[in-house]
Amino acid sequence: MMHDEVMVNAADIARLADVGRAAVSNWRKRFDDFPQPVGGSASSPAFSLAEVESWLRRHDRYVEVAPIERLWQRLRASTDDLRLGDAVGFAGTVLLHQRQAPDLNAKTLFKRLSPTVPDGLDVSAELVGAITEVGRAEGSVAAFDGICDRYVSLHSRRLLTTPRGVADLMARIGDTAGRVVLDPACGIGTLLLRSAGARTLGQEVNESAARLAGIRLRLHGHDSCVETGDSLRADAFPGEQADVVVCNPPFNERGWGYEELANDPRWEYGLPPRGESELAWVQHCLAHVRPGGLVVIVMPGVAASRRAGRRVRGNLLRAGALRAIITLSVGATPASSGAPDLWVLRRPEPGAQPPSEVLMVHAGEDLALAEASWQAFRDGRDLPEGSDTVRIIDLLDEEIDLTVGQRISVLDQPGSSSFTALREKAMAMTGSLNSILPRLSAVRGHEPAMSSLGELARAGAVTILQGPLKLPGDGDLPVLTAKDLLLGRAPTGRSADAPGLVRVERDDVVAPVVTGSGSVPRVMTESGAVLGPQLLLIRTDPDRLDPHFLVGCLRAAGGSGIRLGSSMRLDPRRARLPRLPIDEQRRYGVVFRQLLAYEDATRALREISDNLVAAGIDGLFDGSLRPD
Repeated sequence: MMHDEVMVNAADIARLADVGRAAVSNWRKRFDDFPQPVGGSASSPAFSLAEVESWLRRHDRYVEVAPIERLWQRLRASTDDLRLGDAVGFAGTVLLHQRQAPDLNAKTLFKRLSPTVPDGLDVSAELVGAITEVGRAEGSVAAFDGICDRYVSLHSRRLLTTPRGVADLMARIGDTAGRVVLDPACGIGTLLLRSAGARTLGQEVNESAARLAGIRLRLHGHDSCVETGDSLRADAFPGEQADVVVCNPPFNERGWGYEELANDPRWEYGLPPRGESELAWVQHCLAHVRPGGLVVIVMPGVAASRRAGRRVRGNLLRAGALRAIITLSVGATPASSGAPDLWVLRRPEPGAQPPSEVLMVHAGEDLALAEASWQAFRDGRDLPEGSDTVRIIDLLDEEIDLTVGQRISVLDQPGSSSFTALREKAMAMTGSLNSILPRLSAVRGHEPAMSSLGELARAGAVTILQGPLKLPGDGDLPVLTAKDLLLGRAPTGRSADAPGLVRVERDDVVAPVVTGSGSVPRVMTESGAVLGPQLLLIRTDPDRLDPHFLVGCLRAAGGSGIRLGSSMRLDPRRARLPRLPIDEQRRYGVVFRQLLAYEDATRALREISDNLVAAGIDGLFDGSLRPD
């Protein structure tokens, strides 16, 4: 075997063929001509990518392997998975040099970079050529983003990167765009990238991750500085004060430096207890933000109530440093087994009067609620449901428990007086369900030929657009938000007009960028709204691709994405669609539409049923209802 021949495992084959791993296992058992392993181990065999591609073609299961996917497999073949971060970093270095000197050929670039190749990497001029070829075709930024996405997906349990939705929320709350932004636990740079800061500073204890963060930021055009080291023990930016600090620190680190840092001047609000490393990170971040500047930091939910940390929490409240606690959904960040919080802190300005209230928000999966609540709190406007202010004096009791669920009612329970109305509504909806649900017939042994959405995009049958990271300020343009898509309602957001906004047209397909939160793709019934953040728009040529057929296929291919913790970032180009004539697509589209209407109706009925049961039980208990 040649030293640069690419090998793939069963999981890689499943991703390339857009099937589950069980299908690959089944192919190995059913087909005698399936390629034999050429490496790996008995429990995780490796196969030749060329032989696998040949087999997929012979059996009409071939999905075109994108050049970046082929490059990714070559990078994986260049080392073991433990050193894969170094291989990804080397690819980024090649892409940086290529952008600086686009006319440099691969052999010259290989000779120039050979002395810098990390130990354990099998790098050749051919691999450098493959990297530069993808860089020219995709663009250096898109190429490296694609490589990093695959790396994060493979090592999601070890890297623990902040999901993009949460990172974007932290950037918007911190108002980081165009400012000096610091992340003292930056990982591979996700928070700094999403910040759109004018100058970005980062520190990361893992050398490989720090190298990746620096390369990513430089490729994206950031004026950046990323240092390697332990921020608590060996601060790389002593005396530096940023405009905003964003941070998703490691949780529950008992060896964070309690003994050697006992007299550190950063502990302005009290020595963090040995088991409260997160409170050390909070104070480190406050020490690195200018007076009046914001800190937005991810915290484990238990940090709001652990008895050991009550003195530090109390001092943060008394000084007016802690401004908001926003509870997210369970697993919203990979490091959290429960529901993490966002703490928003402001470094007090000398002589300023401490505030008397703190904001508490029970956002769950509704990140838009978190942002809207913070903006309303900041501007002194009425707060949306699910958030409230709490007087600081009421929090300064013996426990200083800042758990949001103890202070904010998550759901308003329906009163018993609504029981009759809810019952009638539930009965009417139950009777209408039978008319919505379509009839389908079973077909045996039918496996249609497939195309990918990427192939249709290249053929001009679809156009794929994404909503902006941040919309202009208040205006009159309606904005379709992620929650509007989830609830199937009319646009509720508002934006001012600006270049680059994506306008929604009738029959466009809109899908969430991050799946797994309940939002589903939908066909738009009206034109005129602006596409909001975290949404994708897919516009079809109606003579070649039916939009309702496309929505059904996207639902079926919901796993075609890049995993981000407990969610998936949708990669629409990987979604597969059966190759059907347009008339047949429309027939299927009608049925897909009926199934999705049935899903919406049952979801609404479930909510009504929950409220109906609660109203009935409460009414029977308090005497406002009685059995007939």
